[in-house]
Amino acid sequence: MGTQLIANHREGAEIYHGESLCKQKSLDLLSEIELPKGLLPLNDLIEVGYNRTTGFVWLKQKNRTDHRFRAIGRNVSYDNEVTAFVENHRMRRLTGVKSKEILIWISISEIYVNDPNSGKITFGTPAGLSRTFPISAFELEESKDKK
Repeated sequence: MGTQLIANHREGAEIYHGESLCKQKSLDLLSEIELPKGLLPLNDLIEVGYNRTTGFVWLKQKNRTDHRFRAIGRNVSYDNEVTAFVENHRMRRLTGVKSKEILIWISISEIYVNDPNSGKITFGTPAGLSRTFPISAFELEESKDKK
């Protein structure tokens, strides 16, 4: 599904290649939409694309990445292709991200911050369930030092 969406949104998109440039662009994107920079801890990125007109973003990495957010004790899996529609404080129609809840992996379809002053970020599922965590759990380590 993601590959077709990417094809549909490539025209007019900013597209970047190369691991270090892609990593920087993924951080720039999170900063631009005011979400914590540690939200997408992807490795070996090979392509990042952003269609500002439609708000569609994609990130391609060589392999799937598993990451543990220690502050909240949650494992999250990122497929080799992650896509979303972005706007300020929000990622909608997210694909390629799953969180481990007890014994099963749950797809995450939305990430948002309703009130930036609350210090809370919410993760929603396609079934309409959601969980809220402290934004601080998703900041990059360097960001914490600067506060």
